[in-house]
Amino acid sequence: SKTIMTQKKSLDDIRALITSEKDFPKPGIVFQDIFPVLRDANAFRSLIDHMVEKLREKCTGKRVDVVVGIEARGFLFAPQIALRFGSAFVPIRKKGKLPGKVTQQSYKLEYGEDILELQTDAVKAGQNVVIVDDLLATGGSMTTASLLLKSLGCNVIQCIVVIELAFLNGRKCLDTPLESLMSYD
Repeated sequence: SKTIMTQKKSLDDIRALITSEKDFPKPGIVFQDIFPVLRDANAFRSLIDHMVEKLREKCTGKRVDVVVGIEARGFLFAPQIALRFGSAFVPIRKKGKLPGKVTQQSYKLEYGEDILELQTDAVKAGQNVVIVDDLLATGGSMTTASLLLKSLGCNVIQCIVVIELAFLNGRKCLDTPLESLMSYD
């Protein structure tokens, strides 16, 4: 196997790789596509480095027991962050995707509602948890994930996303500190 060590990319360099796709997945939405970042190994590694550095700064003096990823793109980052912290990775998924006993929390969507689930034995009361996702829009899934974890007695100490769509004010819904690496106004 080849190992290529290259200089860490700045957040500006990483942001330049993200593309905007108009009217996806439906008319009126501008989708921020992070997949070009993942196709560049150095950019992807650098993005994880930036996320870990930000979390170490924000979680100073606190043990991170569990890193939770929200379905689906949160799964791209959370396991790698968990490994760097020596922590467990736990997924939060949409209803019906996890085996065994689950705890669920519903939340409102623009039209209707959805349900997120967590395997009940995946976390323990008193554990310090970080929640990871790719993007914060209206804050619905992040808020729901936080409520779900708190209902099981966890301490949600930090949330982090790659992109925040600041114009949607999703941050205002959260009762947990949030860090975003990039903000789109």
